[in-house]
Amino acid sequence: MAEKITMGADGKLLVPDHVIVPFIEGDGIGPDIWKVAQQVFDAAIAKAYNGKRAIEWKEMLAGEKAFKQTGEWLPAETLQIAKEYIVSIKGPLTTPIGGGIRSLNVAMRQDLDLYACVRPVKWFKGVPSPVVHPEQVDMTIFRENTEDIYAGIEWKAGSPEAQKFEKFLVEEMGVKNIRFVGDSSYGVKPVSSQGSKRLVRAAIKFALENNLPSVTLVHKGNIMKYTEGGFKTWGYEVAREEFGDKTFTWDEWDQLKKQHGEAHANEVQRKALHEGKLLVKDVIADNFLQQILIAPKDYSVVATLNLNGDYISDALAAEVGGIGIAPGANINYKTGYAVFEATHGTAPKFAGTDSMNPSSVILSGCMMLEYMGWKEAADLITSALQATIMRKRVTIDFYSLMSGATLLKTSEFGKEIIDNMGIVTEEVQLKQSSSL
Repeated sequence: MAEKITMGADGKLLVPDHVIVPFIEGDGIGPDIWKVAQQVFDAAIAKAYNGKRAIEWKEMLAGEKAFKQTGEWLPAETLQIAKEYIVSIKGPLTTPIGGGIRSLNVAMRQDLDLYACVRPVKWFKGVPSPVVHPEQVDMTIFRENTEDIYAGIEWKAGSPEAQKFEKFLVEEMGVKNIRFVGDSSYGVKPVSSQGSKRLVRAAIKFALENNLPSVTLVHKGNIMKYTEGGFKTWGYEVAREEFGDKTFTWDEWDQLKKQHGEAHANEVQRKALHEGKLLVKDVIADNFLQQILIAPKDYSVVATLNLNGDYISDALAAEVGGIGIAPGANINYKTGYAVFEATHGTAPKFAGTDSMNPSSVILSGCMMLEYMGWKEAADLITSALQATIMRKRVTIDFYSLMSGATLLKTSEFGKEIIDNMGIVTEEVQLKQSSSL
């Protein structure tokens, strides 16, 4: 009998061998790619654990399907299910046109307080890329998920609220640099110490647990000194005060340079890194978008604010084949709540065509399996996906950029991955036998 995932007293997930996992199939191409992804997950779990583990999938409603059945885009029951079962997965969702919910994805993140948007970006050999060395791209982005402009605090130009806010700024706060008084829309960008620190804390823990060399704080603090600049300052505080024995930070280097000179600061840094300490550094956002093109190998874990993270995630995804193969997760590391998701849009004109790449939701499922502690199944899927791409049997997005490729439908691509699981398993067994 399948059971729910629960949170243990030690703050770690308790995952039964037969577990219930809620899913949202998504809008547009969502049903096509979800059906295939579910088949891939089930096949990998069965093969990796010889039938001893399994997922019972429980549908929850959101998006167009929910609206048609309940009259609501995001029913309260769905949010309750996501909390009750802790871990869930979803396809792409339509953003409703008009008033009300600004974005279903943002609404879920806010309600469940999924403060960390985690997006690993890594190249699969054989995937078409616009850069010369996509193999150098191997980063995990930690994007703050609940603050910044995504908090949705803004007022339209000419509205009573905008006029009231403008009057407050001019008359009570003494603001003199509004260029067009009476003709401006306004937005407020909240960035807190608490929100910034918990995000950076999660990024540093991830880097240490995975033996990665650095965490880079990406910000625009040279212009927004108290919001983006605050994020940088608070991030360094977390590194020094909570992980001081395991990290070396650029602001420590700066202090040493001021006190004892650059040569001494460089020597201390060299010693710290030689001892295996994690380097915590920072980069201005616009410069970072340049650096990921010319020196991506210099970065491993990236911690950044909400809007920066949106830009960076898509830019990096383009370097390794596009958002069609980019996975993502929204996680609260304290409660354990996690929603794994395809990171692309709904592509409604391709709905029901059985033609789109399901890799984003499949790889998001791999992240989910790893989060559950089922790494063997996740590794089997990623190896089989790599084998499928190397055989150039792919969907239209890759087919149009590859020479000598075979065009597959979404369903055929999924079957190819499942078939290649057997080949991958045999190769592993042969390697193990030869090493005995």
